Order: sequence, then C-alpha cells, then structure tokens
Amino acid sequence: MKIVKSIDLRNPSRHNVPMTEQENIRCEARAAIFKALGHPTRLYICERLREAPHCVCELTELVGADTSTISKHLSILRNVGLVRSEKSGTTVYYSLACSCLKQFLQGAESLLKMKAESDSVALS
Repeated sequence: MKIVKSIDLRNPSRHNVPMTEQENIRCEARAAIFKALGHPTRLYICERLREAPHCVCELTELVGADTSTISKHLSILRNVGLVRSEKSGTTVYYSLACSCLKQFLQGAESLLKMKAESDSVALS
C-alpha cells in the first residue's frame, strides 16, 4: 500500500519555492562529493579502503599508477571528507572517513545488477 501525501493548493507547499542560498550551498557540497567519486581510479581506491587502510605505496601497486597520481587522488578524496589519514611512524595510512560510503558503494552495485537484469530482459 502506497501512502500519497496530498497537496493543499490553497497553501502552496515547498515545491513552489525557489532554492534558498543555504540549500544551494548544501547541494554544491554534495555535488563536490559526487565529483570526487566521479573518477574510476578514485572509486577503486575507495573500494580498496573499504577493505582496510592502505598507505600510498600499497595503493600505487594496487592501482598501477605512480605515487604522485595516487597522492593527488587521495588529496581530492580527503578534501571532500571521504578519506582520512593517520600517520604511523613515517608512513601515512588512508582509510574511509565514513562507513556510509561502504553502503553507498553497495547501493551502486545493486543498481548495476538491477540495470543488467533489466537490460538482459529487454534483449530477450
């Protein structure tokens, strides 16, 4: 059973009001997070960090890119708050800053599976 919220046309609801400055700022911040996740290498780094913390040298081997490239990707992820760093001796380890990113990545996988199933049904 679906519950539908009725709209009182005599009292316009929020859907007719333009975006406020605060809402715009919040949307821009969210867009920055999605932009940071919009590169395949950064998504792959997040996948690896979902499993365990890694240092730049480990990520360099896993990704197959040079150290400066991995450092730049980590800097972008860290600047939007997706990744945190912790120094242990002379080595810096990176990890996911929020467990919600794990759930987000799982949700993306579910969406990909649903799309693949839908596409295969459409081809039948």
